[in-house]
Amino acid sequence: MTVQDNVSVQHKLVIEHFGIERLALVAGWSMGAGQTYQWAMSYPGMVPRILPFCGPAKTSLHNIVFLEGVKAALTADAAWNHGWYIEQPTKGLRAMARVYAGWGFSQVFYWDRMYEELGFSSLENFLVGFWEGFFLDNRDANNLLTILWTWQNGDISKTPGFDGSYEEALASIQARAIVMPAEKDLYFPPEDEEYAVKRMPNAELRVIPGVWGHFAGGGLNPDDIEFIDNALKELLSE
Repeated sequence: MTVQDNVSVQHKLVIEHFGIERLALVAGWSMGAGQTYQWAMSYPGMVPRILPFCGPAKTSLHNIVFLEGVKAALTADAAWNHGWYIEQPTKGLRAMARVYAGWGFSQVFYWDRMYEELGFSSLENFLVGFWEGFFLDNRDANNLLTILWTWQNGDISKTPGFDGSYEEALASIQARAIVMPAEKDLYFPPEDEEYAVKRMPNAELRVIPGVWGHFAGGGLNPDDIEFIDNALKELLSE
């Protein structure tokens, strides 16, 4: 399942179920940011404004390598059984969570013990309560692996008509765009989206400041929420 597939079914929902033919704005976090770019690519006449935050138009090679480690941690559990499990492979899911824990938040987040602001009394409590809980709570291993495949293969240049040219795909996006990477996002560093914005005709880069890393877009920190919301309000007022 590709990002293009995701957006295609979203478009079907919006058009056929809700009867909406033009959108005021498309916005999304993380893989939702990739879908935001794809909306502007696939349905340019329908999307006048976009705001992708903490996510890429194309998954970088470094990010693909990170995800290979995540997949390896999950599938190393013998209970995974090549996908033919009877019960969820909880050891693999816990291992996967521990790998993610070092990437979702920044080094400074941990240095300053910011997890205490989320109500966790210790680092181990945070790893178990936040991260392991995140992946053990009604998550299916094969579904997660499918999502990781979609993430690894995210690339707007795979849209028909661009023959894999990332630069041409970016140049084709006419929507007014505010692109918002997070300052210390270890998945999607601001440099990646700076490259993209320079090749988009109607876009600007606004880096979300602070130490919350990828979760600057996760709705956990009030300052980050306000920063993103202000940009959304600005776009919608134009």
